[in-house]
Amino acid sequence: MGTLQKDTVSGLSYRVRLAGRRPAARLFLLHGVGGNETNLMPLADGLDQDIELVFVRGPLTLGAEQYAWFHVRFGEQGPVINAVQADESRLRLRELVRSLAGAETSAPVPAMMAGFSQGGILSASVSLSAPQDVPRFAILCGRILPELEPNLAPPEALTGVSAFVAHGEYDDKLPVTFASHADAWLCRLGVARDTRLYPVGHTLSPEIVRDFSSWASQQINLD
Repeated sequence: MGTLQKDTVSGLSYRVRLAGRRPAARLFLLHGVGGNETNLMPLADGLDQDIELVFVRGPLTLGAEQYAWFHVRFGEQGPVINAVQADESRLRLRELVRSLAGAETSAPVPAMMAGFSQGGILSASVSLSAPQDVPRFAILCGRILPELEPNLAPPEALTGVSAFVAHGEYDDKLPVTFASHADAWLCRLGVARDTRLYPVGHTLSPEIVRDFSSWASQQINLD
């Protein structure tokens, strides 16, 4: 993968796997809490070579090589997030997408965004608030934040959005009910989605990776 770069507009750091030719799409991949931009690199082998991959590092430092998009604590009532940090990360990711698109001399490359756990949360937040920038997104063992609702794009802007939702039935970090809530919410918004459950915990199983890769390839043909 490429060396770590820093976008001067968003302030976010990232690494890139270039496509074999002019990319058919640009896929932003976001890690979970406590991870870093290298965590999702194993997905690269299964993804179409015509997709440019951008592995983004979260802006909050938790420890050595450990980053996050927002702080969260888990209690009896479920996860409690720092909503201000989550929204700041949403806006910075949108800026990164626009910054890379603005650097192109030809027509902008269609953007997609996907992530694991907290990264999936941010993927949904960016796409559902700025579908003109990211019309395709995937939530891998994550959820849609209820705090996002005031920033949702109008219904007519979401008609062309497509989502992939994958979740483990035995997830002990973010229970599978979050996938059901996400599916129901996307249905109300009129967002096309492919929601799948797997007999695993809070992890990216080979089956999830396979189905996500297939979904991502299908999106190239749609754009």
